[in-house]
Amino acid sequence: MKQQLLTVAAAAPRVHIASPEQNAREMLALAVQNSDAGIVLFPELAITGYTCADLFGQAHLLNTACRWLSWLAKEAWNAGCKGLLAVGAPVAADNQLFNCLVLLHGGAPVAIVPKSCVPNYAEFYEKRWFAPASARLSDSVLWPLEGGECVPVPFGTDLLVTDRTGAVVVGAEICEDLWAPVPPSGFACLAGADIILNPSASNETVTKSDYRRQLVTGQSARCDCVYVYAGAGQTESTTDLVFSGHGMICENGRLLAEQLYPAPGSVIRAVVDVERVRTDRLRHGSYMESVRPAPYRTVRLAADLVDPAAQSRLLAARPVQRLPFVPDEPDKLDGRCAEIARIQATGLARRLEASGAKRAVIGLSGGLDSTLAFLVALQAMEQLGRPAADVLAVSMPCVGTTKRTFGNAASLAQLTGAEYREIPIKNALDGHLADIGHSADLYDTTFENAQARERTQILMDLANQEGGIVVGTGDLSELALGWCTYNGDHMSMYGVNASVPKTLVKAMVAWHARRLCDEKPHITRVLLDILDTPISPELLPVAEDGALVQKTEDTLGKYDLHDFALFYMLRGGYSPRRILEMACLAYPEVSRETVRQTLKTFYRRFFTQQFKRSCLPDGPKVGSVSLSPRGDWRMPSDAEAREFLDLGE
Repeated sequence: MKQQLLTVAAAAPRVHIASPEQNAREMLALAVQNSDAGIVLFPELAITGYTCADLFGQAHLLNTACRWLSWLAKEAWNAGCKGLLAVGAPVAADNQLFNCLVLLHGGAPVAIVPKSCVPNYAEFYEKRWFAPASARLSDSVLWPLEGGECVPVPFGTDLLVTDRTGAVVVGAEICEDLWAPVPPSGFACLAGADIILNPSASNETVTKSDYRRQLVTGQSARCDCVYVYAGAGQTESTTDLVFSGHGMICENGRLLAEQLYPAPGSVIRAVVDVERVRTDRLRHGSYMESVRPAPYRTVRLAADLVDPAAQSRLLAARPVQRLPFVPDEPDKLDGRCAEIARIQATGLARRLEASGAKRAVIGLSGGLDSTLAFLVALQAMEQLGRPAADVLAVSMPCVGTTKRTFGNAASLAQLTGAEYREIPIKNALDGHLADIGHSADLYDTTFENAQARERTQILMDLANQEGGIVVGTGDLSELALGWCTYNGDHMSMYGVNASVPKTLVKAMVAWHARRLCDEKPHITRVLLDILDTPISPELLPVAEDGALVQKTEDTLGKYDLHDFALFYMLRGGYSPRRILEMACLAYPEVSRETVRQTLKTFYRRFFTQQFKRSCLPDGPKVGSVSLSPRGDWRMPSDAEAREFLDLGE
């Protein structure tokens, strides 16, 4: 699936009531200023002004509006505005007047969409002037051009507009249509619309902007679409009503741009991703199981709205989150961490309760993952009303264990009131290596994995002995990369970190440190030191001075980049080359070659290590990206990575 990025804009022009010429000139200026945009949306009835009231009954106003719309279409096209202009206008048809959105392209109107839900209450008495879309009889309207020629323009709510290559499909609804129990945009999206345009004239009252924002973002999320909303501006304010020029651009439930009470003539813009919209719909298997829409007519433009040559520039203009699993805003991050902690602890508490387990047995190494799993176990015991001593933390030092991690593990367990046991495995390791005829001085994969499996055996046996369960510590990033020993740390009775990636593990431990800093500062100090410790499996012998010699990120590359690739591959469905470009933008301080090699490592390991993920223990799902073979990620263990390793030069 190719990149399909384009700029869309929502304008709040200065409106001159009942003066189509002035309004057309105001809109032309804004269109020219945004000539690089693929779509520019203007408010409801912008060509005349929404508040014309009984002036809508004047044939002269309607004819003038029609003439100046044609002028706007032609002048904008001649001025280099090659995108789609969408303008609210009154349109006469079938002996009635309709409140419409007129779509302009190629120097002329190409489609007219009438409003479905015409209000008839309080301050909005539109039915005095306008008929609802259901009253239309014709499928087209004869539109007068300069010179007296008239051309038929498709007319109806069953219209979709697409560009020459079908790279983007546009649908529309108008103001109150979105307030309906079943908005027309839902049917348009089911019929294939990627982008919904809504010209509006919703006035302001207390809290109404909040409600409007919820409607727009919610519909964008529900329909997996881009939703562009342009509200009437302050120059429409008259008599009893005040308008704010509320404009919004949303994509799949995310608010990309917004303006409220802007100066007349303001425009908001955003680069939107049609590829993301279509990918999300493919991911949601039930998307097309909704009520099937009636057949839609498609208006195909003679030109493209998506410019292939501009994709790199547009990608650079689109914000890319460096740590997509970790919110940037402190308050949002704290809320996210608190919610994840509850999910993890609740899942483990249920497993302990259902299995009748007396203990939660954890291998506590003094590293990030085991620390988080340990904190989850303590919280689960608290939920169950059980003492911290029901958590059995086991330290199993060997040749690669440093004094720093060993000390932090012991301190953390003892300060929290958990039971702590120390079981060195050096003698067991030497005996096992001797049994299989492996030199104790050969530091290879066998040497490393033997330690992981010995530790898992001890934990499993202790769990049997104590009537407990082994709580797994491995995280989502390690599972994605296969950075775990099969039937070693790969296995447990319940893996609490199974859907928490490494970058989020760090954030979670930091959150626990902040949470405990006032009441238990000694624990916070230990947690902060753990956060400051390099990530390592500690399986190779330490240096003579006791220093750590094995660092995971020296072998794999930065976890930040691996988590970046994991998120945008699974959640975004993006191609490897697009992820490479996005990563280079998100991490400008990292060389392009380093990013490329890290991504190659990610894809190679992601494919070759699937067999480990095919038999994962249970674990709580905490986010939209998970690798559980039971419900989230099914993949043949022998799939080839070749196509995904082509990242260019």
